[in-house]
Amino acid sequence: MLKKNIKILKEMAHKWMHHIILVLTSPKRFFSKIVADGNLDESMMKAFMYGLVGGALLLIMQSIGGGIITFASVFQSLIVIPVLAVAILFVLGGMLMLVSEITGGERDWEIAIKGLASVFFIYPVILVLNTLAFNCWSLWVISAIIDAYVLFLIYNIAIYCMRGSQVRVGIVVGAFALFVATIYMTDYRFGWFMIKNTSAALQCLM
Repeated sequence: MLKKNIKILKEMAHKWMHHIILVLTSPKRFFSKIVADGNLDESMMKAFMYGLVGGALLLIMQSIGGGIITFASVFQSLIVIPVLAVAILFVLGGMLMLVSEITGGERDWEIAIKGLASVFFIYPVILVLNTLAFNCWSLWVISAIIDAYVLFLIYNIAIYCMRGSQVRVGIVVGAFALFVATIYMTDYRFGWFMIKNTSAALQCLM
C-alpha cells in the first residue's frame, strides 16, 4: 500500500514538473491546448492546493527563522492563504475576460479560469519570494520581477489561450505595465509593498 502511494505521488510530481516546464519553455504550445470541458472544480482545487503549499512553506520559513507558531499564524497560512488564492483566481479571471473583450478574444469564462489556474504554481513561489525580501531595495527588485512576470503570463494567456489579437493584447498589457510603473514611481508603492512584506516595506519609509 505504501509503495503504491509513493508511486502515485511520484507520478503526480512528475506530471506537475512537466506541466511547469512546458508553461515556462513553450507557453504557446501549452495554452493553445486549453479548452472548455465544463469542469471548473479542478481549477479551483488547483488554486487552493497551490495556496496551501504556499501557506505551509511560509510556516516552515517562520519556524526556521525562529518565529513563534501561533494558532493565528497557522489559521492564516493553512486556511486564509489557500482561500485567498481561489479569490485571486476569480479576480484575475474577471480581468482576463475584460482583456479578451477588448482584444477580440474568447468570451468563455471557463477557458479564462483554466488558463490562469494552469500557472498558479507561481503563487507559492511569489509568497516565498516576497517573504525573503529583507529590506526596501530587495523588496523593490523582487516585487518588480514578480509583477513583470505576472504581466508576461497574462500576455501569453490572452493570446494563446483566449486567442485575442496579438497587437491589441500587446497594447492592453502595455497599458497595465504603464499603470504598474506609475504605482512604483509614486507613493502608492508603499501600500503595494505593505501587502507583500510589511517589515521590508516599513524600511522604505525610513
